[in-house]
Amino acid sequence: MKKWKLPGILLLITILLVNGCSSISNEPASRTSTFFDTVITITVYDKNADHILDECMQLCKKYELLFSPTNEESEIYKLNHAGGQPVELSRETIEAIEIGLKYSQLTEGKFDITIAPLIDAWGFRSDSPSVPSDSAIAEAKNHIGYQNVKIEGNTVRLADVKSGVDLGGIAKGYIADRLKEYLKGQGVKHALISLGGNVLALGGKPDGTSFNIGIQKPFEETGVTISSVKLKDKSAVTSGIYQRYFEQDGVQYHHILNPVTGYPYENNLLSVTIICDSSAEADALSTTCFALGLKAGMKLIEDTPAAEAVFITSDYEMHYSSGYKK
Repeated sequence: MKKWKLPGILLLITILLVNGCSSISNEPASRTSTFFDTVITITVYDKNADHILDECMQLCKKYELLFSPTNEESEIYKLNHAGGQPVELSRETIEAIEIGLKYSQLTEGKFDITIAPLIDAWGFRSDSPSVPSDSAIAEAKNHIGYQNVKIEGNTVRLADVKSGVDLGGIAKGYIADRLKEYLKGQGVKHALISLGGNVLALGGKPDGTSFNIGIQKPFEETGVTISSVKLKDKSAVTSGIYQRYFEQDGVQYHHILNPVTGYPYENNLLSVTIICDSSAEADALSTTCFALGLKAGMKLIEDTPAAEAVFITSDYEMHYSSGYKK
Protein backbone atom coordinates (compact mmCIF):
# COMPACT_ATOMS: atom_id res chain seq x y z
CA MET A 1 0.00 0.00 0.00
CA LYS A 2 1.48 3.30 -1.07
CA LYS A 3 0.59 6.58 0.59
CA TRP A 4 1.63 10.11 -0.30
CA LYS A 5 1.13 12.74 2.34
CA LEU A 6 1.15 16.49 1.86
CA PRO A 7 4.48 17.99 3.05
CA GLY A 8 5.11 18.90 6.59
CA ILE A 9 4.09 22.51 7.08
CA LEU A 10 0.48 23.59 6.90
CA LEU A 11 -0.37 27.23 6.57
CA LEU A 12 -2.73 28.64 9.16
CA ILE A 13 -3.10 32.25 8.13
CA THR A 14 -5.38 34.73 9.81
CA ILE A 15 -5.79 37.71 7.49
CA LEU A 16 -5.71 41.00 9.36
CA LEU A 17 -5.14 44.03 7.18
CA VAL A 18 -4.54 47.71 7.70
CA ASN A 19 -4.05 50.54 5.26
CA GLY A 20 -0.37 51.22 4.65
CA CYS A 21 1.76 52.58 1.86
CA SER A 22 0.10 52.96 -1.51
CA SER A 23 1.40 49.68 -2.98
CA ILE A 24 -0.10 47.52 -0.24
CA SER A 25 -3.45 46.01 -1.10
CA ASN A 26 -6.26 45.76 1.40
CA GLU A 27 -6.90 42.22 0.14
CA PRO A 28 -4.34 39.43 -0.29
CA ALA A 29 -4.04 37.70 -3.65
CA SER A 30 -2.90 34.11 -4.02
CA ARG A 31 -1.90 31.81 -6.84
CA THR A 32 -1.74 28.03 -6.48
CA SER A 33 -0.16 25.60 -8.91
CA THR A 34 1.85 22.38 -8.98
CA PHE A 35 5.62 22.42 -9.40
CA PHE A 36 8.46 20.30 -8.05
CA ASP A 37 5.98 17.43 -7.45
CA THR A 38 4.11 19.45 -4.85
CA VAL A 39 1.37 22.02 -4.52
CA ILE A 40 2.69 25.56 -4.17
CA THR A 41 0.88 28.72 -3.08
CA ILE A 42 2.19 32.27 -3.25
CA THR A 43 0.27 35.03 -1.49
CA VAL A 44 1.05 38.74 -1.85
CA TYR A 45 -0.48 41.88 -0.41
CA ASP A 46 0.08 44.23 -3.32
CA LYS A 47 -2.06 46.17 -5.81
CA ASN A 48 -0.04 44.76 -8.72
CA ALA A 49 -0.65 41.22 -7.55
CA ASP A 50 -1.84 39.72 -10.84
CA HIS A 51 1.30 40.67 -12.75
CA ILE A 52 3.58 39.79 -9.84
CA LEU A 53 2.01 36.36 -9.34
CA ASP A 54 2.21 35.66 -13.09
CA GLU A 55 5.94 36.32 -12.94
CA CYS A 56 6.32 34.14 -9.85
CA MET A 57 4.76 31.23 -11.73
CA GLN A 58 7.16 31.82 -14.62
CA LEU A 59 10.08 31.74 -12.20
CA CYS A 60 8.85 28.43 -10.80
CA LYS A 61 8.74 27.03 -14.34
CA LYS A 62 12.27 28.28 -14.94
CA TYR A 63 13.70 26.65 -11.83
CA GLU A 64 11.85 23.40 -12.36
CA LEU A 65 13.50 23.22 -15.76
CA LEU A 66 16.91 23.89 -14.23
CA PHE A 67 16.70 21.44 -11.33
CA SER A 68 14.39 18.61 -12.43
CA PRO A 69 16.14 15.21 -12.34
CA THR A 70 13.62 13.71 -14.80
CA ASN A 71 13.02 16.40 -17.44
CA GLU A 72 15.42 15.68 -20.29
CA GLU A 73 15.75 19.41 -21.01
CA SER A 74 16.81 20.33 -17.47
CA GLU A 75 20.37 21.20 -16.53
CA ILE A 76 20.55 18.57 -13.79
CA TYR A 77 19.32 15.86 -16.17
CA LYS A 78 21.93 16.87 -18.74
CA LEU A 79 24.67 16.81 -16.09
CA ASN A 80 23.62 13.36 -14.88
CA HIS A 81 23.62 11.97 -18.42
CA ALA A 82 26.77 13.64 -19.74
CA GLY A 83 28.94 10.55 -19.36
CA GLY A 84 31.42 12.36 -17.18
CA GLN A 85 31.92 15.24 -19.59
CA PRO A 86 31.81 18.84 -18.30
CA VAL A 87 28.46 20.58 -18.72
CA GLU A 88 28.00 24.34 -18.77
CA LEU A 89 25.43 25.27 -16.14
CA SER A 90 23.63 28.44 -15.11
CA ARG A 91 24.81 30.48 -12.13
CA GLU A 92 21.70 29.40 -10.21
CA THR A 93 22.28 25.68 -10.72
CA ILE A 94 25.92 25.95 -9.69
CA GLU A 95 24.93 27.95 -6.59
CA ALA A 96 22.42 25.27 -5.60
CA ILE A 97 25.00 22.53 -6.15
CA GLU A 98 27.53 24.42 -4.03
CA ILE A 99 25.05 24.67 -1.15
CA GLY A 100 24.44 20.93 -1.45
CA LEU A 101 28.17 20.22 -1.43
CA LYS A 102 28.61 22.37 1.68
CA TYR A 103 26.21 20.18 3.65
CA SER A 104 27.49 16.97 2.08
CA GLN A 105 30.95 17.86 3.37
CA LEU A 106 29.61 19.01 6.74
CA THR A 107 27.95 15.64 7.37
CA GLU A 108 30.74 13.60 5.77
CA GLY A 109 28.25 12.15 3.31
CA LYS A 110 25.31 11.40 5.59
CA PHE A 111 23.57 14.02 3.45
CA ASP A 112 24.87 13.61 -0.11
CA ILE A 113 23.63 15.37 -3.25
CA THR A 114 24.85 12.48 -5.41
CA ILE A 115 22.21 10.17 -3.95
CA ALA A 116 20.31 10.03 -7.27
CA PRO A 117 21.33 6.39 -8.07
CA LEU A 118 19.85 5.23 -4.76
CA ILE A 119 16.63 7.20 -5.24
CA ASP A 120 16.28 5.62 -8.68
CA ALA A 121 16.89 2.14 -7.24
CA TRP A 122 14.02 2.62 -4.78
CA GLY A 123 11.77 4.14 -7.43
CA PHE A 124 10.77 7.12 -5.30
CA ARG A 125 10.28 9.21 -8.44
CA SER A 126 7.80 6.69 -9.82
CA ASP A 127 4.22 5.83 -8.94
CA SER A 128 5.26 2.40 -7.66
CA PRO A 129 8.33 2.50 -5.40
CA SER A 130 9.52 -0.79 -3.99
CA VAL A 131 12.35 -2.25 -1.94
CA PRO A 132 15.33 -2.91 -4.23
CA SER A 133 17.35 -6.09 -4.20
CA ASP A 134 20.54 -6.19 -2.13
CA SER A 135 22.59 -6.16 -5.31
CA ALA A 136 20.75 -3.11 -6.67
CA ILE A 137 21.36 -1.23 -3.41
CA ALA A 138 25.04 -2.19 -3.40
CA GLU A 139 25.44 -1.06 -7.00
CA ALA A 140 23.74 2.29 -6.30
CA LYS A 141 25.87 2.91 -3.21
CA ASN A 142 29.02 2.39 -5.27
CA HIS A 143 28.22 5.51 -7.28
CA ILE A 144 27.30 7.84 -4.40
CA GLY A 145 29.99 10.30 -3.39
CA TYR A 146 29.84 14.09 -3.39
CA GLN A 147 33.57 14.08 -4.16
CA ASN A 148 32.58 13.07 -7.71
CA VAL A 149 31.19 16.58 -8.35
CA LYS A 150 33.86 18.73 -10.01
CA ILE A 151 33.15 22.44 -10.50
CA GLU A 152 35.40 24.44 -12.79
CA GLY A 153 34.21 27.95 -13.56
CA ASN A 154 30.76 27.69 -15.12
CA THR A 155 31.04 23.95 -15.86
CA VAL A 156 30.35 20.90 -13.72
CA ARG A 157 31.21 17.27 -14.38
CA LEU A 158 30.72 13.99 -12.54
CA ALA A 159 33.92 11.98 -12.16
CA ASP A 160 31.86 8.78 -11.86
CA VAL A 161 29.76 8.44 -15.01
CA LYS A 162 27.11 6.46 -13.09
CA SER A 163 26.81 9.04 -10.34
CA GLY A 164 23.95 11.55 -10.32
CA VAL A 165 23.06 14.80 -8.59
CA ASP A 166 19.70 15.21 -6.87
CA LEU A 167 18.87 18.62 -5.42
CA GLY A 168 15.66 17.50 -3.74
CA GLY A 169 17.07 18.35 -0.31
CA ILE A 170 17.68 22.02 -1.13
CA ALA A 171 15.97 22.98 -4.39
CA LYS A 172 12.67 24.26 -3.01
CA GLY A 173 14.43 26.33 -0.40
CA TYR A 174 16.73 27.85 -2.99
CA ILE A 175 13.74 28.66 -5.21
CA ALA A 176 11.85 30.26 -2.32
CA ASP A 177 14.81 32.56 -1.71
CA ARG A 178 14.87 33.56 -5.40
CA LEU A 179 11.12 34.25 -5.32
CA LYS A 180 11.65 36.45 -2.27
CA GLU A 181 14.36 38.38 -4.14
CA TYR A 182 11.99 38.96 -7.04
CA LEU A 183 9.16 40.12 -4.78
CA LYS A 184 11.41 42.55 -2.93
CA GLY A 185 12.61 43.90 -6.28
CA GLN A 186 8.98 44.59 -7.17
CA GLY A 187 8.47 46.52 -3.97
CA VAL A 188 6.37 43.85 -2.27
CA LYS A 189 6.63 44.17 1.49
CA HIS A 190 4.25 41.46 2.68
CA ALA A 191 4.08 37.99 1.15
CA LEU A 192 4.01 34.31 2.02
CA ILE A 193 5.64 31.68 -0.18
CA SER A 194 4.63 28.05 0.38
CA LEU A 195 6.43 25.38 -1.65
CA GLY A 196 5.08 22.25 -0.02
CA GLY A 197 6.97 21.81 3.24
CA ASN A 198 8.96 25.01 2.64
CA VAL A 199 7.41 28.25 3.87
CA LEU A 200 9.03 31.67 3.60
CA ALA A 201 7.60 34.91 4.93
CA LEU A 202 8.52 38.23 3.36
CA GLY A 203 7.87 40.67 6.18
CA GLY A 204 4.85 39.88 8.29
CA LYS A 205 1.19 40.62 7.79
CA PRO A 206 0.32 44.23 6.87
CA ASP A 207 -0.86 44.93 10.42
CA GLY A 208 2.65 44.23 11.70
CA THR A 209 1.96 40.82 13.21
CA SER A 210 3.67 37.61 12.17
CA PHE A 211 2.28 34.84 9.98
CA ASN A 212 1.19 31.87 12.07
CA ILE A 213 2.41 28.61 10.52
CA GLY A 214 1.15 25.27 11.78
CA ILE A 215 3.48 22.27 11.94
CA GLN A 216 1.70 19.18 10.70
CA LYS A 217 1.28 16.33 13.16
CA PRO A 218 3.01 13.33 11.57
CA PHE A 219 0.72 10.70 10.03
CA GLU A 220 -2.44 12.68 10.85
CA GLU A 221 -4.86 14.08 8.32
CA THR A 222 -3.80 17.30 6.63
CA GLY A 223 -4.76 20.20 8.86
CA VAL A 224 -4.08 18.45 12.17
CA THR A 225 -1.18 20.31 13.74
CA ILE A 226 1.10 19.47 16.62
CA SER A 227 2.61 22.93 17.08
CA SER A 228 2.99 26.26 15.33
CA VAL A 229 5.62 28.90 14.70
CA LYS A 230 5.33 32.61 14.03
CA LEU A 231 7.23 33.85 10.98
CA LYS A 232 8.31 37.34 10.00
CA ASP A 233 11.14 37.61 7.46
CA LYS A 234 12.00 33.99 8.23
CA SER A 235 11.63 30.60 6.58
CA ALA A 236 10.42 27.35 8.12
CA VAL A 237 11.14 24.01 6.45
CA THR A 238 10.13 20.52 7.56
CA SER A 239 11.59 17.16 6.58
CA GLY A 240 9.62 14.15 7.77
CA ILE A 241 9.16 10.45 7.19
CA TYR A 242 5.39 10.84 6.71
CA GLN A 243 5.70 13.11 3.68
CA ARG A 244 6.47 10.35 1.18
CA TYR A 245 6.47 6.66 1.98
CA PHE A 246 5.13 3.27 0.98
CA GLU A 247 4.39 -0.01 2.71
CA GLN A 248 5.62 -3.39 1.53
CA ASP A 249 5.08 -6.71 3.32
CA GLY A 250 3.81 -4.82 6.36
CA VAL A 251 6.90 -2.62 6.65
CA GLN A 252 6.89 1.13 6.06
CA TYR A 253 9.68 2.71 4.02
CA HIS A 254 10.14 6.49 3.81
CA HIS A 255 12.04 8.56 1.26
CA ILE A 256 14.89 9.98 3.39
CA LEU A 257 17.58 7.51 2.40
CA ASN A 258 20.86 6.78 4.16
CA PRO A 259 23.71 6.80 1.60
CA VAL A 260 25.76 4.53 3.88
CA THR A 261 23.24 1.71 4.39
CA GLY A 262 21.19 2.26 1.25
CA TYR A 263 17.97 2.09 3.28
CA PRO A 264 15.76 4.77 4.84
CA TYR A 265 17.16 6.34 8.00
CA GLU A 266 16.10 4.64 11.25
CA ASN A 267 16.85 7.11 14.02
CA ASN A 268 13.64 7.47 16.04
CA LEU A 269 12.74 10.75 14.30
CA LEU A 270 9.42 11.60 12.68
CA SER A 271 10.30 15.08 11.49
CA VAL A 272 12.63 18.04 11.81
CA THR A 273 11.54 21.66 11.32
CA ILE A 274 14.15 24.39 10.87
CA ILE A 275 13.57 28.14 11.19
CA CYS A 276 16.12 30.60 9.83
CA ASP A 277 16.53 33.56 7.46
CA SER A 278 17.43 31.61 4.31
CA SER A 279 15.00 29.01 3.00
CA ALA A 280 17.82 27.21 1.17
CA GLU A 281 19.75 26.90 4.42
CA ALA A 282 16.62 25.80 6.28
CA ASP A 283 15.94 23.19 3.59
CA ALA A 284 19.46 21.79 3.71
CA LEU A 285 19.54 21.87 7.50
CA SER A 286 16.21 20.04 7.86
CA THR A 287 17.45 17.11 5.80
CA THR A 288 20.92 17.26 7.33
CA CYS A 289 19.63 17.29 10.90
CA PHE A 290 17.29 14.42 10.15
CA ALA A 291 20.23 12.44 8.78
CA LEU A 292 22.37 13.25 11.83
CA GLY A 293 19.67 12.26 14.31
CA LEU A 294 18.43 14.08 17.41
CA LYS A 295 21.65 14.46 19.41
CA ALA A 296 24.07 15.39 16.62
CA GLY A 297 21.41 17.33 14.73
CA MET A 298 20.55 19.44 17.77
CA LYS A 299 24.24 20.14 18.36
CA LEU A 300 24.56 21.37 14.79
CA ILE A 301 21.65 23.75 15.29
CA GLU A 302 23.04 25.05 18.59
CA ASP A 303 26.32 25.73 16.76
CA THR A 304 24.58 27.45 13.84
CA PRO A 305 23.86 31.15 14.40
CA ALA A 306 20.30 32.34 13.67
CA ALA A 307 18.93 28.80 13.13
CA GLU A 308 16.41 27.15 15.43
CA ALA A 309 14.74 23.75 15.28
CA VAL A 310 12.09 21.44 16.64
CA PHE A 311 12.61 17.69 16.39
CA ILE A 312 9.68 15.29 16.76
CA THR A 313 10.62 11.81 17.91
CA SER A 314 8.62 8.63 17.35
CA ASP A 315 6.85 9.05 20.70
CA TYR A 316 5.62 12.45 19.42
CA GLU A 317 7.72 14.30 21.97
CA MET A 318 8.83 17.78 20.86
CA HIS A 319 12.52 18.64 21.25
CA TYR A 320 13.28 22.37 20.88
CA SER A 321 16.58 24.14 20.32
CA SER A 322 17.54 26.61 23.06
CA GLY A 323 16.50 29.73 21.11
CA TYR A 324 13.25 28.38 19.70
CA LYS A 325 10.35 30.69 20.50
CA LYS A 326 7.28 28.62 21.40
